[in-house]
Amino acid sequence: MISTAIRLARVGSRSELAAVALMVLGYPCVMLAALLPHLWLFAAAAAVTYAADWYLHQRGSYLVDRLNKVRAGLPIRFLLRQLMLILLLARLDLAEEPLFYVAVGCFLVFYGLQAPQGALATLIRLRRTMPVVTRNVDLNAVRIPDAPPNWLLHRSGEKMLHLDIPAMVGVLIGAGTGDDVVGFVGAGITLGLGLLYTVVLAPYLRRSRRAPAAPAVLKALGTWLREYQPTVVLYFSGSNESAYQVNMWLDTMAHIEGRPLIIMREGALITQLGETAVPVVCVAGGTHLMNMDLSSVRVCLYAANVGKNIHMLRVPTMKHVFIGHGDSDKLASVNPFSKVYDEVWTAGRAGRDRYALADVGVRDDDIVEVGRPQLAPIESWTGTTKNPIPTVLYAPTWEGWDDSPGNTSLLLAGENIVRRLLAAEPPVRVVYKPHPFTGIRNKKAKAVHDRITALVNKAAAERAGDPRWAKEAAAAEAGQRAARADLVRIGARLDALAQPGRAGGDDAEESRVSLADPARQAEIASLRAEWNAAYWRSFGWWEHRTVTEAQPKLYDCFNESDAMVSDISSVVSDFIASGKPYAVTDSAELGADEFKRQNTAVRAAVILSNDAEEIGQLLDAVTAGGTDPLAAARRELKGYLLGPDEPNSLERFNTAVRTLSAKAEARNARVEQRLGEQTSAVLDREARTSGVGTGAAEADVAATATASPDATADPTTGLAEETAGLDADIAAEPPVVR
Repeated sequence: MISTAIRLARVGSRSELAAVALMVLGYPCVMLAALLPHLWLFAAAAAVTYAADWYLHQRGSYLVDRLNKVRAGLPIRFLLRQLMLILLLARLDLAEEPLFYVAVGCFLVFYGLQAPQGALATLIRLRRTMPVVTRNVDLNAVRIPDAPPNWLLHRSGEKMLHLDIPAMVGVLIGAGTGDDVVGFVGAGITLGLGLLYTVVLAPYLRRSRRAPAAPAVLKALGTWLREYQPTVVLYFSGSNESAYQVNMWLDTMAHIEGRPLIIMREGALITQLGETAVPVVCVAGGTHLMNMDLSSVRVCLYAANVGKNIHMLRVPTMKHVFIGHGDSDKLASVNPFSKVYDEVWTAGRAGRDRYALADVGVRDDDIVEVGRPQLAPIESWTGTTKNPIPTVLYAPTWEGWDDSPGNTSLLLAGENIVRRLLAAEPPVRVVYKPHPFTGIRNKKAKAVHDRITALVNKAAAERAGDPRWAKEAAAAEAGQRAARADLVRIGARLDALAQPGRAGGDDAEESRVSLADPARQAEIASLRAEWNAAYWRSFGWWEHRTVTEAQPKLYDCFNESDAMVSDISSVVSDFIASGKPYAVTDSAELGADEFKRQNTAVRAAVILSNDAEEIGQLLDAVTAGGTDPLAAARRELKGYLLGPDEPNSLERFNTAVRTLSAKAEARNARVEQRLGEQTSAVLDREARTSGVGTGAAEADVAATATASPDATADPTTGLAEETAGLDADIAAEPPVVR
């Protein structure tokens, strides 16, 4: 029943549901207490509404957003409380007393102060917004002052509203005791604090405290680009949940040949970007992006198929490559949109065959097999379990954008898989790591995830009390306690290193201070490895675990596991690199033969039905004395999916970059030659028409080019500008109605 209420109210927890209930009941009680009148009931109910409102805002509750949309937002709720206080005073026959007039005047002036305070806070944020947000880019050509203190602007409207508390408390006490002075003091404190808050904000509107103007920032960025001369770009756009798609390529970009640059389009993703020494430029505006000087770039890599890719695809001087964010048999891996790119890079032969089978217009000549450079951290299986009992990872993918039963095993098979693993004899340890998108579209998937989490937690608690593990638990207690202390220590140090500048800086200040520091990055890498080792030591090798945080990463879970159960996704293809046994669920119930025919990555897997009764075959492969009949098939499939071990993936990736860069250079040279030939032909024609010698005409053209401050050596700049003008003309035309 409570779960149903949580789902209907769209809140995230029982405590959030309780806060909603208190707020819904609290405001009617405030009104009732004002009408009765009952002073102390009013005080108690008002306190409850304050607390519930504050808690829901801290949690970012969905209900808060809904209330704002129906004109019952926070300012209205505060105003309602204040009006009810005025009504209470009137019902207490205090309407002719000075306290009543002071309360009315206080709240009127207080609301008058909120307008300038809100305007100042908004203007400061606007004046601190730059057209680009950067990391590891030197913007010292412009002066970027420190940001205002975080406490001053963070949820400033909410803080301002809460300054009415001294007046509310003072007036209530004054009404209850008959001592009007207390009410006067409370009203004075509220007005004084409100005025002080407004005055403190004002200095941050001075020119010296603002971020530089957009033209100055863009000019500084242009200067840096011309000095840095990037050659390879990783371009990314996506939702707030998609940061993992770009993060998986950071290490590859750090080791790529040439001068790499990462271009992003959504500012919210910058805060979720992993640690990297590669320069990062986040450009939200399409116009700003198209005006960036990227003439030195020869290869642009795309990790996702999204609409904003068009802003970069229109640049003809570079070659465009789809690299994706995983290699799997999902339909997304053969998206017809991929034919807009010059090349599509896949991990192995399987990716090439996938496109040929799908027949979506991607030519075989445009496909290059480069391996998966990200898989380097995955450890190969030794043939024996890492711990005395096997660890089985359950890593289902998410429900997808449609309702196909084959998208995820979570809905139809998830609970069956976990129950059978938890009940297995000989025993195994279960590590459950769901996809970060789980439940964002289908609430049933979120409900199943919650039930599986509860199953794993319950089994972990039962195992903790099982006498079979008491001896191991006692022996490991001291080590686990030390590991947990290490996690706290390492986490604190990582948090400190994550902020190269002072805490609380905004995007503008972060752009100024976030410069590559090799020593800092080396320490972060070392600490992350240390943190990961401490994490797995912090609990027993027999303890079940649910992993939903960003750390430990999926590949860390691979290395800790001896086998895996998953779905049709890149997770399976990546896990195959380890050589360990794995199982995949045929959730659509195609049958094992047809399932293997349609999905290359499952040809060496144990195929599970939705009741998961075949799970024993997987456990046999990792249990001492068991059989592993699919070992040879996994080795063969690894080569087919991921390519050969030698040369390694990074070497093949860099070779592909060099080859494509050469093609881009050749294309640009051909365009330059054609433009030169056309220019010569025009000059000859004009010379014959006017009777002026060709040399004189060339001299005139050269003089004109020299006089132009916008002249560029890029032979395609004119083409790009002409295209931009054409785009603007098309956008300006009215739509045609048919």
